[in-house]
Amino acid sequence: MANRQITEYTPDQTAPVGVFDSGVGGLTVVREIMRQIPDEKIVYFGDTARVPYGSKSRETVTRYSKQIIRFLQTRQVKAIVIACNTASAYADDLEQETELPLVGVVKPGARAAAAATLNGKIGVIGTEGTIGSRIYSRYIQELIPEAQVIGRACPLFVPLVEEGLLKDPVTDEIARRYLKELTGSGIDTLILGCTHYPLIRSTLGRIVGDKVTLVNPAYETALELKSLLQEEGLLNREPAKPGEDQYQFFVSDAVDKFRQFANSILQYGALAANRINIEEY
Repeated sequence: MANRQITEYTPDQTAPVGVFDSGVGGLTVVREIMRQIPDEKIVYFGDTARVPYGSKSRETVTRYSKQIIRFLQTRQVKAIVIACNTASAYADDLEQETELPLVGVVKPGARAAAAATLNGKIGVIGTEGTIGSRIYSRYIQELIPEAQVIGRACPLFVPLVEEGLLKDPVTDEIARRYLKELTGSGIDTLILGCTHYPLIRSTLGRIVGDKVTLVNPAYETALELKSLLQEEGLLNREPAKPGEDQYQFFVSDAVDKFRQFANSILQYGALAANRINIEEY
């Protein structure tokens, strides 16, 4: 199907920020943006028809991401946040797709982990795609060449979170199995390298212990976005008018399930979401 025509535009301070993820996990990034820069408008897209991205090839994830970027540009956003660790790992492939500022979740998380570690042993948990790319290792070792970065793919966390099993014995047991190797490796810092994982932060923290610092890239990404918008002169200075005009949500499938989950995460009230055919972009 032919791509829809994107009308050229010049974003200003009052334009929204675009955020996208493979599903609902990116809502943890949205939540942090709402907290850190509450006057910003947000357009969110969750690719709920094609989740998960973590087990898909680089070529497929890049193709999906380019479609989403084209869609967000039709909403006249001023910057785009790639709120998916797997897609962020391939962000270099997306820079030619838009002239808008792009912010991924990987670099902010890597910088925070490098700043937090005392012994140079850093754990990363994420999807198979994120861990396989070794993207966190590369960024961390640019900052701390001698750092030891240990990755562990935890693919079952995403469906457990999306099924709402945030505090469930099954999630506890899976987490213990996944983290056993990391807890015995001497890490003092653990990156939650998937946007779903902050939703089970209390479980993960309990298993790794209070001597391990948990790094939430969603929080770090919101701070980086704020800094970028300030540098570009795009930070919204107008007081927010909360409501549907400030926050807009789009998905590629399962609208009702997304809406229920988003309401539980964002505490937004009667959240509305719209389904679109992302293959048209």
